[in-house]
Amino acid sequence: MLTEQEKKIAANKAAIAANSARFGELNDYYILAEVTVYFGNGKVDVDPKYNPELIKLAEKAKTINGYMVQVKGYASATGSAALNQKLSEERANNVASIMLQKGRIPLTNMLAPGAMGESRQIAGSDKTADTEAENRRVVVRVLQNKAIAGT
Repeated sequence: MLTEQEKKIAANKAAIAANSARFGELNDYYILAEVTVYFGNGKVDVDPKYNPELIKLAEKAKTINGYMVQVKGYASATGSAALNQKLSEERANNVASIMLQKGRIPLTNMLAPGAMGESRQIAGSDKTADTEAENRRVVVRVLQNKAIAGT
């Protein structure tokens, strides 16, 4: 019998596989715009100061033919890997919610939010307060398929 967590993991893996099949490799996409949202240590709530930037990004996206919005959450390496995975997931989901609700991006134009945990640390082994703060982030990108762009 699968636990609820195992069911969620299986559903997430299926969603990721479906997205991968649907959208192919990101090498097939241009990054046309990007916003980075930073978080306090252990925090997942988006500071309201980022709302105008995210809404502006959503408005720009909607002017692009065949756009997709990618949201990836990250965490610093402070604390356990499991906690950091959860933090990165909650951060990505919270930013994605703003893009959907306030930015009015249709769900069909959103890739599933990605939880990157401690992966892709900025300034990897140099753990200063500044680099740790840079790692607590969500990166939102507006993508356009190169085929749609005509290249």
